[in-house]
Amino acid sequence: MSHLGFVFLLLAPLAWCLIWGAAARSLPACHEQLEFRCSDGSCIQRTRVCDAHKDCEDGSDEHRCGYLWCKKDEFACRSRRCISPHFRCNGVDDCGDASDEAFCQNCSTPGSFSCGPSDTCLPRNKLCDGRTDCKDGRDESLELCGLSQPHLQTSPSCTASEFQCGDGQCIRQTWRCDHSPDCTDRSDEDNCEQNECLVNNGGCSHHCVDQSKGFLCDCPDNMRLVADSQCEEIDACLESDVCDQLCVHMNGSLACDCHKDYLMNTTTRECKAKGDEAQLVFTSSKGIRWISITGTEYREPALHLPGSGPVAALASNQTLYWARQGQDSVYRVSMDGKPQDSVLVLKVQGSVSGLAVDWIQQLLYWTSMESGSVNVALMDGSVQRPLITGLDKPSAVVVDPLQGLLFWAQCGSVPKIERASSDGRDRKTLVTSLIRNPVALSLDMPRQLLYWVDQGMRSISRVNLEGRHRKTVVESNGYLDRPFGLTVFEGFVYWSEEVTRSICRANKHNGGNFKVLLSSVASPGGVVIIHPVLQPNGPSVCGHTGMVCQHQCIVDLLSESPHFSCTPPEKGQKKSQEIPDISRTVPASLSDPTVAGIISLIMFFSVLLVGMALWWWREEFRPSRSLTEQSFSLKESQDPLIIQGPYMGPNACLVKETLLKLDLDGE
Repeated sequence: MSHLGFVFLLLAPLAWCLIWGAAARSLPACHEQLEFRCSDGSCIQRTRVCDAHKDCEDGSDEHRCGYLWCKKDEFACRSRRCISPHFRCNGVDDCGDASDEAFCQNCSTPGSFSCGPSDTCLPRNKLCDGRTDCKDGRDESLELCGLSQPHLQTSPSCTASEFQCGDGQCIRQTWRCDHSPDCTDRSDEDNCEQNECLVNNGGCSHHCVDQSKGFLCDCPDNMRLVADSQCEEIDACLESDVCDQLCVHMNGSLACDCHKDYLMNTTTRECKAKGDEAQLVFTSSKGIRWISITGTEYREPALHLPGSGPVAALASNQTLYWARQGQDSVYRVSMDGKPQDSVLVLKVQGSVSGLAVDWIQQLLYWTSMESGSVNVALMDGSVQRPLITGLDKPSAVVVDPLQGLLFWAQCGSVPKIERASSDGRDRKTLVTSLIRNPVALSLDMPRQLLYWVDQGMRSISRVNLEGRHRKTVVESNGYLDRPFGLTVFEGFVYWSEEVTRSICRANKHNGGNFKVLLSSVASPGGVVIIHPVLQPNGPSVCGHTGMVCQHQCIVDLLSESPHFSCTPPEKGQKKSQEIPDISRTVPASLSDPTVAGIISLIMFFSVLLVGMALWWWREEFRPSRSLTEQSFSLKESQDPLIIQGPYMGPNACLVKETLLKLDLDGE
């Protein structure tokens, strides 16, 4: 009967493969573009693959990642760059793809330094002080300290471009050794015979030029010097600042154009929004009012809603969200012209100092000075939560859902403007110098610029969304002594001013064409312009940069941290509160016809294998009988068929290549 054994050995692997493949296919399907299947069949987000952290229980997401290209004492970036491990979690993107800053201790306090993913945060005055505070000694490493001495290190309030005096005072590095004492203890004029450029490159971002009296920072030809020490690339379009929206620099000349929802005025070359004229809405102690953007028409609503606090609008249904200054309530009211009362949407912790609407994901964001936080809520007010905490008097907030970016200002002891993704991650500081009391923010979305009005500086300034190409566009002109609200539309900035009790506007490029649209306003507050082009629909970033949903973005504010996730089209028809399973391990339902067929196939081959094994055993070890006289019955096996071992799927070998391609594309 050796031929029966041969048949058994031939069919057994085939049946085993079919059973194995069927069992694997019975596992839940991973989203092809967003997810990676682990060896145990569970699904994780593709962004977690090859990030130097095991997210699969079996660690299969870190297999075949090619970490061997770096030496043992180096950190391997996902960009295939090798860096010193001391650069890991130092707050600087040394890898070029931020993989060296992923999963680090969150040292968000100004001036703090991270000792690594599993270590502590240090104040910067403990760096290079001759004592090792980090477990791996990175706070005293040669890469960080160089030739610097402990008394030359920056304190928590000093930046890299500043010099710390002996008493802790911070002054500009370029003021050191200029034969004019600027520190109260005159320590900036000590040890001036040395080459200052040898210590932290003099605080210069690029070239440091030592001189007989101090030193100077210099930049390459295609860059310009900012704040005495930092170099940034020259943007010809922003440098000339003549285009309202699109700008193309070719062969030494500039060409301007407008976005599709705007038309260019052939005479002035200004971009004007299509459709009806926009309305400017503002709050005041006498109620909510609105005027045309040219100031030719003024209206008062039928309802009386006093309160000169922040205001935001949802253009799609003509709805206003507003809060009284110093109060802890957010209200909603329709602008459809019908007399109606305002509706209480939220009762929050602390007063509302800034308010913004995400018209894509239907979310409200607000800042609170008392709680020191940026907060988020569903637009109906049913769920709310803090998003970013530990801030020092946050005063304003604005959101760009198409880019998935959130911006806020704080006006405490260290005034600054920061940004993060709309789920609170990827935090970045944009403005820290020459800023005193930023009270309002506004986005020029067609040009991707962020504007703010500063009560302390009595000016309106702007930067790009990376914090570069800063420019002050309106300076104190008698109508900026105590500004409150700010908004940008077409070619103008609009603001409210409490001292002159006015609503004003000026050219957003240079402050020209200044005009008082309305005067004698009782305590003017927040301002907002309502027009559909300011809230365009389109593919939006879901939560954090790089995650764009093909169909629908689902927001979960009830989880431990705010969770944004994409859902396939069939799930998009379900309730908006349903969260898709991004990490699944539960097998598919037995009621599924496909799964039932697979299980039947498994049972069939199980029975066939058992039967063939019994047949072979009987023929080998019992008296021979003719085949025509054989009869036996098969019983269903009571032991479940447990399949173990890795299953990488048909495209498993493509994971590494795909990730590398994405990284290269990103560069």
